[in-house]
Amino acid sequence: MSEMSTALVEDTSDDHYVLDILDITLSPTLPRLGHRLRCTMDGYLKEPVDLTRVSCNVVMKIGPVKMLDRTYRLPDLLAGMGASLCGDTRPAAGPWKQTWDLQIPRAVPVARHRILLRARTGDGKDFLSLQIPVDFSHRFRPFTPGDPAAAYNRPVPARDLSWSL
Repeated sequence: MSEMSTALVEDTSDDHYVLDILDITLSPTLPRLGHRLRCTMDGYLKEPVDLTRVSCNVVMKIGPVKMLDRTYRLPDLLAGMGASLCGDTRPAAGPWKQTWDLQIPRAVPVARHRILLRARTGDGKDFLSLQIPVDFSHRFRPFTPGDPAAAYNRPVPARDLSWSL
């Protein structure tokens, strides 16, 4: 499994956010529908945080169409993707690192998505803000040499609607 420290995940937080993100690593490089994705976030907390009370607003768009705009508690968002909070759920200020093994749902539409994730602490302070472009515009099927349908197993690009965001 290859890893990349991705420039694709844009930290749109500023200096007044509680979490100062130093690095986000995603593995594998090309996430696939119905498969696992490991996300490691390395940062610095400017103050103690009760992670069980962090709320996350998730907006997912395909082109100009908003597919999802919903707010979750962080533990519920992670649970919905097959993960959970690990370690201290009430970390003190200082270095902070979390790794989650997320299950990408198969039900996500095959397209190029833009995800905006904004999180706030339980007392209403800005925790983090991320913009995440994710390309699920390909359906991958296993390649079997000699299979007459092999020509149909190549990924087919979808229209890029990201210009309209």
